[in-house]
Formats: sequence, structure tokens, C-alpha cells
Amino acid sequence: MCGIVGYNGSLQAAPILLDGLSKLEYRGYDSAGLSVRNGEKPAEIVKAKGRLKALSAKTNAGKALKGTCGIGHTRWATHGEPSENNAHPHQSDDGNVIAVHNGIIENYTEVKDKLLKKGYKFYSETDTEAIVKLVDYYYKKYNIGPVDALAKTMVRVRGSYALCVMFKDYPDEIWVARKDSPMIIGKKDDACFVASDVPAILKYTRDVYYIGNLEMACLKKGEVSFYNLDGEQIEKQLTTVEWDTEAAEKGGFEHFMIKEIHEQPKAVLDTLNAYVKETEIDFTNVGLSDEQLKKFSHIHIVACGSAYHVGMVAQYVIEKMARVPVRVELASEFRYRNPILEKDALVIVISQSGETADTLAALREAKNSGIFTMAIVNVVGSSIAREADSVMYTMAGPEIAVATTKAYSAQLIATELLALKLGFVKGLIAKEDYEAYLTEIKTLPDKITRVLEDKERIQWFTAKFSNAHDIFFIGRGIDYAISLEGSLKMKEISYIHSEAYAAGELKHGTISLIEDGTLVIGVLTQSELYEKTVSNLVEVKSRGGYLAGVTSAGNYGVEDTVDFTIYIPKTAEIFAQSLAIIPLQLMGYYMSVAKGLDVDKPRNLAKSVTVE
Repeated sequence: MCGIVGYNGSLQAAPILLDGLSKLEYRGYDSAGLSVRNGEKPAEIVKAKGRLKALSAKTNAGKALKGTCGIGHTRWATHGEPSENNAHPHQSDDGNVIAVHNGIIENYTEVKDKLLKKGYKFYSETDTEAIVKLVDYYYKKYNIGPVDALAKTMVRVRGSYALCVMFKDYPDEIWVARKDSPMIIGKKDDACFVASDVPAILKYTRDVYYIGNLEMACLKKGEVSFYNLDGEQIEKQLTTVEWDTEAAEKGGFEHFMIKEIHEQPKAVLDTLNAYVKETEIDFTNVGLSDEQLKKFSHIHIVACGSAYHVGMVAQYVIEKMARVPVRVELASEFRYRNPILEKDALVIVISQSGETADTLAALREAKNSGIFTMAIVNVVGSSIAREADSVMYTMAGPEIAVATTKAYSAQLIATELLALKLGFVKGLIAKEDYEAYLTEIKTLPDKITRVLEDKERIQWFTAKFSNAHDIFFIGRGIDYAISLEGSLKMKEISYIHSEAYAAGELKHGTISLIEDGTLVIGVLTQSELYEKTVSNLVEVKSRGGYLAGVTSAGNYGVEDTVDFTIYIPKTAEIFAQSLAIIPLQLMGYYMSVAKGLDVDKPRNLAKSVTVE
């Protein structure tokens, strides 16, 4: 969850490291630190608690740290409270080894106990300090070089890590090692970069290497060498990242989140254009043939957070259009319940970053069971993308705000296309209906734009409830699945207690929570369930609830029941979720703004959950 950056070149390192960390602060903002080496002189370490601006002020925007080789870190606390002492970089007792780390070392207490017996002292509560001193221990005990010291450490520790290390005896080198946690390496002329995510280095280079699992690398000035766990040098291909720097900047918007909400029409359109060729869905680049699709008799969708909510929507859509049984699984639970996977099943894993730890573990579990896997991911070359049997990329571009919006919408479109394709190849959707659905799905980007035009009215309404203690979202079927995501958006960035309920379940206990003035948001886009959901809203209103409704244009009768109505353009009901989610995202955003909160970096959360 933390963010790491490294630079080795001819320019002053600290300002470049700070700039890179500013692009990664969404990954952690409890504390930050830098270590920079100036030739043969001892490396300097500067750390600060809190946001990156504290570290920038402490180092005069990096100008106070001289040197052209360095590493930096922004922390999301796991082991040890947020403090300057627990901030990275960490060092061995004599400063021989200095490192930053993203991940969790599961057996760090065991490692720490061993090192204490060997005379090492510990100053922090972190697992990172243990791995740094273990590298130092092997380096000195066996009188070996960095590659062997790192390899021995990697074999000894359990957990996940992206590790950036500087050795006193190798002042012009940065060494890195990776297991499960994300890491990319960039190269430009005489400079090399390492980072947890692409935006940190896009300003400087778009040419990157993807370091594999249980691999190491050495960054010299303009030169990168890669090694496997046996210490053997291996070759890597340089890849060009297609994102540009402007895509990772705010572009005049107050926050990344509102910018990314407005980028949803493009994200959806680009994803559609990647797979829809005239009147046909083409999965050639996904690695799934029509014959393979026909054979799948069961589908398991595995994901976390918002991606899990995409899976909930997909369950309704796929089962309706393709009549294939779908089970949606929380990735964090998937491995531990000993899942029963049918031989002819398809396991779909969904992840924006392609590095989500639980989802990656679930993917590996499925592959170990001999089940065909498909990944829906946003980041090219990510771990999940590399390991899945087939990959469907969403074309959302870089997403910086912690609360996902455009990646979620791109994932929805991807699953809708999959449902259409499945239904067609299985002979359940006639050719003319298939083409009609494709014609309609192509209209969604423009219709999302029309929903966004109602944002000022949504802002006005939402601001009235900025002091709310509880907000409830209700719906039936697909509308319930969308309510789950709307509730998550509300709670994660506004800190208001929010829950989503299947509307029919209200009378089975939940309605007791309704008090005078409690805001209840109903989603009503499915005609066959419309009247039943209206009845549920009436029940809430009779108990004092204040009602808002999100419904399709034409359902004007809902105004007789609810106090505030948001209309979305008419579309095929099977696609309505792509429109209904937009006002719910806007509600969460404007609630956070009204409360004066940090929209892009909500407390205790990080963008990519790369540890279990």
C-alpha cells in the first residue's frame, strides 16, 4: 500500500524523488522519507510524520539534500503507528544497508528475534527494519555481494514486498527485489527510475521494465541489470507506457476524483472501442475464442471492494443474458473456504491495479486447480495480467483518487460485453437482438455525459445532508448491486455511516433503523421491480425517512413518493447500471466536499491493497 521511488542519474535526486512521491501519495500518507547519497559520502536520511508536504518543507523541496542517487517512501502504516521513527527509509545499525519497502513481512517477529540474538538493535515497530537488518546480516556473515545477500533474504522471509536498497559499499547503485508487491523500473538516457506505480515516473520516461516475481535488479546510471533468485542474470524487454503525464494530472479540476468522474464517458468509449468492431464483439486480443466461451458452464467472479460490486452487477447481467450460473466471491475469503470449482468453469478476477494481493492469491488458487482464468484489469503488465490465462484490459487510463470511479465504470462495460458475447455464442441472443444491444451500448458514453450535466443540482441536494449520521441505499436486483457501490462511495470519502440493502429485506429488521429525517436513496431502473421498490420507499417514508430516487426518464410517478428525483436517460435496462452509478458517485463526492474532507486521500485507505 505504501509508495516507493528511486532515482539514479546525473541530476539532483531529492527533488525528483519528492515529485515522484507526490504522484504516489494516494498509496499512503502517514509519513514520508528520503535517503540520498552524494558520491562516497555517507547517505543522508530525512523523515517526517504526516503528509508529504512536511518532508518537502523539512528538505526545502529537496534542495537541502545533495546527491544524484536516492530512494524515497510514502507510508501507509501496517506495523507500528504513524511516526517519524517508524517512517521509511530504515537502516542497519551501522548504516551499511538502507532500504524502503512496500508490503508485509509475515514472519518478521521470527526474523527480529534471530537478529536480536546476533546483537542487532531495533529502534522501530516496523517489519521493514527486520528485513533491512537481515540483508545486512547475510551480507556480512557470508562476505557476499548485494545480489546474493538479497537472494538469501528473499528465501528466508515470508510475505510480500517491493524492496529498494542502497549499500554503503556500492554508492552508485540501487538494488531492488520484488515478491507480489508492484514495482516498475524506468530508463531514460543516463538515468534509471524505480517506482510502485507508473504515474511517479511518467514525467521523466515512458520506457519501463516490469520486474517479475522473486526477481532482483540493479540500477546504475543509465543501466539496469536483472537477476533471478539463483543470482543468474536474466534479460528483460523495455516496454513503452501509453499513458501520458497529462492523464495523471488534475487538469483544472479541484480534485482527481471529480476529474475522473468526468473522464468516465471516455473510459467507457475507449473500452468499447477496444472490443467492439462494427456489429461484432471481438475478443481476439483477450485470448478467448467463441468455442471456449461455449464450453463454460459456471462462472466464478472474484474481486475486492468496488470490483466486487462490479461482479455483483455482472452476476445479474450474465445470468440473464447467457443463462450461465455465476457465483461472486470476495477474494479475501476465496482461498480460505476451500472453494468447489467445476472443471468447465471460468474464474474471472477483477482488479484496477492488477496487483490486489487477495485477488492475485485467488487467481493462483484457481490456476493451481486447473481452472481457466480471465482477468479484467486496468494496468498493462501488472501481476494479475501476466499470470491470468486471458486478459481483458479496461481502457480507463491512470486513476489517482483512492475512491474508484472511471475504472469501476470501465469494468462494468467489460462485464456487459462479456455477457452479450456469452449469450450470443450460446445461441440465447438472436443476431438482430445482439446487434441492437451493441447499437445501444455504444450510446452509453454520451448518456453518461448527459447525467453529468445534472451535477449542480445533485451538489445542492447533497450539501443539505452533510451533517447526516446515517444514509441508506436500497434497490432490487441490479439496482441493489448498484446501491452497494453507491453506499461504499459515500462511506469511504465522507465518513458517514452508510449501508445498502436489498429493498425487500427492509421489513426483516432493517427498517427499525429509520428515524425522522434519515436519508434513504432508492435506485429504480428495472421496470419489473419498479412498483415493488416504490412500495418499499413508501414504507420508509411513513416512518419519517427523507427520500431520494434515481430512476429512468419517464418514471415521473416516483415524484409522488420521493422528495428529490434524479433521472437518467433511457437505455436498455440491462445497461442502466452504467448510468445510475454516476449520480451516486457525485453524491459521495459532493458530501465529502461539503464536509471539507480530503476527497482524494480518505483516512486509513490506500489506492492499491497489495497486502492481505
